[in-house]
Amino acid sequence: MSSATIARSAGIVADARIVLQHVNWDTYERLLADDEGRRVPRMTYDQGVLELVTPSMPHEMDSATITRFVDIVAAMLGIPVRSAGSTTFRREDLQRGFEPDTSFYIQNEERIRDQREVDLTSDPPPDLVLEMELSRSALNKLALFASMGIPEVWRCDGQRVTIFVLDREDYRESSSSLALPMVSGDVLTRFLADSRTMLSPDWFQAVSDWARERRTASS
Repeated sequence: MSSATIARSAGIVADARIVLQHVNWDTYERLLADDEGRRVPRMTYDQGVLELVTPSMPHEMDSATITRFVDIVAAMLGIPVRSAGSTTFRREDLQRGFEPDTSFYIQNEERIRDQREVDLTSDPPPDLVLEMELSRSALNKLALFASMGIPEVWRCDGQRVTIFVLDREDYRESSSSLALPMVSGDVLTRFLADSRTMLSPDWFQAVSDWARERRTASS
């Protein structure tokens, strides 16, 4: 399977970012509380620095595609998965918080299955976080994710998808996913590229066929 990068006829469209310095935790909490129903901007808080991101259309489309990929593959393989979407995850003791492009509970799905809220002081963090990085963040997101114990991060830069897994306190690039071991960065990159040229029913069928083949091979 080729690991060719994803072609865009019009180039990569950057997200809009605003970075605010010297923001205290109480202000961050008030901003979250003032508009709990908002979808944008997405906020990331890292020890006094607040970054607000308004995603571009390619950002949102690619994020939705990868979410659908996870849902299809998990369903075909009979793996329970709970999508937490862009839920706000935060820890006051670390002075850090973030809203991922999407997130999933897979290994820990059973632990949070019946919960409507997650408290990271007692509940596990999401097993898998997707970070779309079509423009460079002012924050070290991987360091933030590591401090909060996120086991796995998929990062998409608009050209390819790279898998990172937590190894003690730092991330290392991995050839395959922890949560979905049959999935590699090359596979994700390929199906993301295909989603831009194939009709959606054909793409859904292609992902389903691929997952079915993996299930058959492992049985």
